[in-house]
Amino acid sequence: MKRLALFTLVTVFLTFTVIQISCKKDDNDDDIPGSGMPTITDYNCNIYNTVKIGTQYWMKENLKVRNYRNGTAIPNITDNSIWGGLSTGARCWYNNDSATFAATYGAFYNWHAVDDTNGLCPTGWHVPTDPEWQTLEMFLGMSLLQASLIGLRGTDEGGKMKEAGLAHWFSLNACATNVSGFTALPGGRREYGSGYFNYLGSYGSWWSSSDYSPTIAWFRDLSSNYSIVDRYHVNKKYGCSVRCVRD
Repeated sequence: MKRLALFTLVTVFLTFTVIQISCKKDDNDDDIPGSGMPTITDYNCNIYNTVKIGTQYWMKENLKVRNYRNGTAIPNITDNSIWGGLSTGARCWYNNDSATFAATYGAFYNWHAVDDTNGLCPTGWHVPTDPEWQTLEMFLGMSLLQASLIGLRGTDEGGKMKEAGLAHWFSLNACATNVSGFTALPGGRREYGSGYFNYLGSYGSWWSSSDYSPTIAWFRDLSSNYSIVDRYHVNKKYGCSVRCVRD
């Protein structure tokens, strides 16, 4: 009887151990570029796919929210002259045509919307700082020295971020592989002086939340013509795309 009881206890212990091992999360899963996480939803019930890149979680689509996190409306400015004179938060769609462009490319925001204390990204998420963009770039292969430079830097990090193929990017789309899962699209941007819309299909531009001076802020630019990443500071009145990163 004692032997039977002992055998039963050993069997239960071994079974429990096997179950525990089989259910244990692989510690290496967190290091796989492009491994995903659940979708997130903004104030207007737009749903976004996300992706884990290195230690960061990013939205893999451009933001298209029409209200700040607290419900305050973000003004949709269609008039070019008004857009160029703003010093408060605003948004728009490429060519002021939401029906054609919103679903694919999201909205443009000026930097004042990025910096608004009402919050642009969903709860638990924020517009990435310039150092957070650098963290992404270094995970994809840039050195610290390259990441700290201004202008075009790196080798193929931009290609690793761009959607592959020519469904949205113009011909060439140099070295685009999207191995990161970031899925950058060429949504263009809105100029700060004229208010004109430019570069759809050839460039994608994204804000950081880091300013450089009272009138300019850091952003990132990707092009169909090259596989590297442009880090530069531009006027806060530009209209650029926004990606959010998890807090």
